[in-house]
Amino acid sequence: MNSMNDAEGVAGPAMGQTSHAYRLRGLAGTGLVATLAAVLATTLAAALARAAGVDFEVPDGGETIPLSGFAVVTGFFSVVGIVIAVALLRWSARPAERFVWTAVSLTAISLVPPLLSGADTATITALLGLHLVPAAVMIPTLARSLRTRSGWRFRTGPTRGRDAPGPGAGTSARSRA
Repeated sequence: MNSMNDAEGVAGPAMGQTSHAYRLRGLAGTGLVATLAAVLATTLAAALARAAGVDFEVPDGGETIPLSGFAVVTGFFSVVGIVIAVALLRWSARPAERFVWTAVSLTAISLVPPLLSGADTATITALLGLHLVPAAVMIPTLARSLRTRSGWRFRTGPTRGRDAPGPGAGTSARSRA
């Protein structure tokens, strides 16, 4: 009774919880690596834009956005994206599809402030591009991670809900007769 095999009967229900916690940790880990990549890509793009002559001066207060500001804001909102992805993995039947719609919508909304900033054209154009850089890193990475962790294949995977096959699906007419 003291063998390792006895623990299997006791730990049975907890296996689902361990698997769920593993999926959440895996998604968070993937998201943090993607966050680092997004921060680096955005900061590099901002440095290149600055080297090309974009001043990143915002008329309200006349201050210039520092490179560290791009890194901090990118990191913060990338972590917000991870939290959204984790919540959708936990509570949504189709987390990858919901995440893509949510993230693309939030990215579109994030493009409005640069347009309203009153900055010069070069700064506005650079800021718009700098909003798209982390989105191009984070959205596909987290969506892919959600698909592999939820068992859902975006638009082509297992069906759920109203799209589920009915009785007799996959059987031939001959075998049903």
